[in-house]
Amino acid sequence: MFTVVSKLQRGLAKTKAGLVEGIARIVSKARAIDEQMLSELEELLILSDLGVESAETIIDDLRIKSKESKAGSSQEIVAILKNELITILDGAPEKAAHVPPAKPYVISVIGVNGTGKTTTIGKLAHGFGEKGKKVLVAAADTFRAAAIDQLEIWAKRSGADTVHAQSGADPAAVAFDAMKAALTRNIDVLIIDTAGRLHTKTNLMAELSKIHRVLDRQMPGAPHEVLLVLDATTGQNGLSQARKFTEAVKVTGIALTKLDGTAKGGIVFSIVKELGIPVRYLGLGEKMEDLEDFDPKQFVEALFQ
Repeated sequence: MFTVVSKLQRGLAKTKAGLVEGIARIVSKARAIDEQMLSELEELLILSDLGVESAETIIDDLRIKSKESKAGSSQEIVAILKNELITILDGAPEKAAHVPPAKPYVISVIGVNGTGKTTTIGKLAHGFGEKGKKVLVAAADTFRAAAIDQLEIWAKRSGADTVHAQSGADPAAVAFDAMKAALTRNIDVLIIDTAGRLHTKTNLMAELSKIHRVLDRQMPGAPHEVLLVLDATTGQNGLSQARKFTEAVKVTGIALTKLDGTAKGGIVFSIVKELGIPVRYLGLGEKMEDLEDFDPKQFVEALFQ
């Protein structure tokens, strides 16, 4: 049985090879903390998809703190970098409570096609089920006929019930029926799957807003979590998607998938720094249990171990 830290280490292997080992090479060959070393570090951070803003902040703070502490060894420099990375991740709003405060606790899962949205929903349903929660999944992605079938397969694996309609039905109507069923059946967690809408399509984003209005009318405050699923392998394009979605709806958290398949896991820092949206979950594989709650300190420690 793998621990969470060991799973993170395996999942972050490619990012570690590019980012952490690169930092070690730059620091070890430098005779002092000079502008050349700082410039090389900044370039590496940007190439690892931390983003320009995050990279500049980290390097500026490293320049100041290294002078204050008179840090010179590679261990001291790495320690400062680790603290800076943790500080960025801790800067996001607090995570939602582990025990859902509302019943049903409504989660709207959004994102473009191919990000691993359906898989993430299955893993979420499994995780809540393991905690003894009664879960209902709503197939409101009615634009693709296969989406309903895929969702039902994942829901069945996780032991969750489903609500769906025919392909082409009004997604908001499916969400309405699902909420009604959740209230009637005393469901603990309702997970709404939405269409893999292109973030550039205004009409589809408007449809997403409509779904949320319908849910709010039935239960004020719903959805309680709007979870945006992003594919880590898309790097800065994923950040662009996140910006578009936040313009349409209030995104409360990120589920970052396929982290084990990219060397650019630094996108985590870009999302938190530039958008102020917390990362809730990390997808580290294809199994039901391969969705981990995100912990900033644990994430950074796993990178550097």
